[in-house]
Amino acid sequence: MQPLPRTITHPQVGDTVTFLKTAAETNGTYTLVEVVLLPGGGNDLHYHVDYIEIFEVLEGVLGVQCGKAEQYLNPGDTVTIPKKMVHRFFNKSSRHPVKFRVTIQPARHFEVMLRIAYGLAVDGKTNKKGLPHIWHLAILFQKGESYLPGLPLRIQKSVFGILARIARIKGVHRELYKYYKSEV
Repeated sequence: MQPLPRTITHPQVGDTVTFLKTAAETNGTYTLVEVVLLPGGGNDLHYHVDYIEIFEVLEGVLGVQCGKAEQYLNPGDTVTIPKKMVHRFFNKSSRHPVKFRVTIQPARHFEVMLRIAYGLAVDGKTNKKGLPHIWHLAILFQKGESYLPGLPLRIQKSVFGILARIARIKGVHRELYKYYKSEV
């Protein structure tokens, strides 16, 4: 049985994630990752209803938007993103990467979601924005438990739940096992 790599890299954006503690190692209590975010990198506004995120900066300056307020974290600074808080993180620098840790509590399916998303990108199964086709996206959406502001949660869960169910009926979920199951 080949163990899963501890470090994964997204080929389109160059971000690197290292799993320091996995859900399996913490009995689901938390997942701890270390991220190297390249200049100009980051994600879009989103929120989670089932877990919190705790960011701790190790090197560089990490931008974090919570609601409408932006803050910039320096090495040693931390911020906790509570459940249901609309947020994003980013690296505003045009020259320097930022290294930070994120604790996801409880672990939920965060590791699985990241491994699938990065694996699909490595295999060239995403578009220029890093998005996979709709069936993979529906499963990712469900695993990541990340939601978009501005669209009612009930609608998002409903639509992506139906699409994920269809994807599973079609057997699409089996294509994703190789990204997060070491025994496949």
